[in-house]
Amino acid sequence: MKKLIKHISNEISDDIDSYNNYLVKSLNSKVNLINKILKYVIKMKGKQFRPILCLLSSRLNGEPNNETYLSASTVEILHVATLLHDDVIDESNVRRGWPTINNIWKSKLAILIGDYMFSRSLNNISNLNNIEHIKILADISQRLSEGEILQIENSINKNMSEEVYFKMISDKTASLISASCKLGYISNSEDDKKVNIENFGEYLGIAYQLKDDLFDVLGKLKDTGKPSSLDLKKNMLTLPYIHILNKVSSRKRKNIISSLKYLTKRNDFKQIKNLIYESGGVKFTEQKIKEFSSKAFDELDCFKESKYKDLLIKTIEFNIDRKF
Repeated sequence: MKKLIKHISNEISDDIDSYNNYLVKSLNSKVNLINKILKYVIKMKGKQFRPILCLLSSRLNGEPNNETYLSASTVEILHVATLLHDDVIDESNVRRGWPTINNIWKSKLAILIGDYMFSRSLNNISNLNNIEHIKILADISQRLSEGEILQIENSINKNMSEEVYFKMISDKTASLISASCKLGYISNSEDDKKVNIENFGEYLGIAYQLKDDLFDVLGKLKDTGKPSSLDLKKNMLTLPYIHILNKVSSRKRKNIISSLKYLTKRNDFKQIKNLIYESGGVKFTEQKIKEFSSKAFDELDCFKESKYKDLLIKTIEFNIDRKF
């Protein structure tokens, strides 16, 4: 699946090069330490999934322009800033197989670099001439914070309903992916189909987070770039856990939580996986991934056939089959 995302990137390599120039320019500072840390951040960049979606969406009915590249870089800056803060909150030492910023430069600097990136995203937003672009970016900035706090609020006592969970991942993950698609599309197109590309991104974003939920249970460090069952240790429930906890009685729920805590303390991840498998949490999550992936696919029906539409379809396939 690494080959598939690389193939998608290669098909729009010139667009990605232009985007990367905007990204570097957007982050440049007069403070040497900031530039040093950000150079490391850019070096450890991941799949660039959101910028790719932004660029592909712009290609559905035209070509990328300055607003496209500015939007793509702004969304990625917001995304990375949230990751820096997440790593501090979760006390994570590894991200994408690399030591985290808080691991190398400590938490205070990681938070400040995240804050700096948020400020740079605001500067980018101020340079956009389209009021709809500004509204979308302002909205996702709010949704990102609300999604993170909603997760913490409901996970402290391990009592999150599936309805609240889907609201949380819609705000925390899908909002950025949906905004990437819509921002790319409206940078050179203004028609009713912008709703379809926005919905496509929302459904794909939910499926993307659900796939990460499976990695949280089943993944290995070498595949995912972070330790398995990290969220369980930090009281962050994901859908496989939520499903099995919500389908049983209160007494049974307490027993399951006690078992999970005990197994986590012993680092007995094999037994944790068996418990989740036997209770149907993995199967249920896999079904939801298929459901939201199908919804994302349907939203692309209204667009004319093109190489870029095919590449957007491949992003759905990439997420379904990805191992990282």
